[in-house]
Amino acid sequence: MSTYVDDLDWARLAERLLYLFPPVIGVGIVGVLREADPGVPLLESGLVLVGTFGYTILTLGLVITIFFDARRIRSQPRASANWSPRPWLNAVFALLWAPAAGVVYLARRHRRFGTPPGWSGWWLVVAASFVTTLVGFTAATIAILLSIPGLLTTAIGVAGAIAFGVFPVAIHQDAAYVCTHGRSWRPNPGLYLAFAFLSLFVPPLQPLLAGYYLYRRWETLGTP
Repeated sequence: MSTYVDDLDWARLAERLLYLFPPVIGVGIVGVLREADPGVPLLESGLVLVGTFGYTILTLGLVITIFFDARRIRSQPRASANWSPRPWLNAVFALLWAPAAGVVYLARRHRRFGTPPGWSGWWLVVAASFVTTLVGFTAATIAILLSIPGLLTTAIGVAGAIAFGVFPVAIHQDAAYVCTHGRSWRPNPGLYLAFAFLSLFVPPLQPLLAGYYLYRRWETLGTP
């Protein structure tokens, strides 16, 4: 059993769990909003339940993955010379506020060990999120000015689905690629994942973050 536990890549598991937080939180928010304006009672209650239960499960999973990853790092004195995370302290932080604890842990871990790069085309998803958000804001503005409720709902729904579903994953994965292949700029994937999470609750931040990131990427690699 201990060999199986030691063989698991706990840091990568923590990343994947963090990717699931925005969709789960988004489902919970939709459920709460629908509860405020009842339409299909069981649907609203179900969305709230999925959001709450899902958040709890993801939190427990993140507590476990961070604990075991930190314990592994501390068991390797040479590898942890510049950073020796405390397993229980990080686990408690994750239990109290999982998304914040997760991105802070990954950002600090990246500074010491780096993050394995993946697909080089994640910038396309970041760009698509950027364009979709701008179009969504424009459509929402037109809908408000012209009093078109259907257009407003569609614009918010599409932009919100992309922002909560794929933008954090895309910018984290692409930052891992750029920090490995770039020279003049090495973005910290954990830090950009934290900014992406923040942009979910401060919508105007999302296009600013995406636009800035794409510009810096173009400066560093010569392609958007």
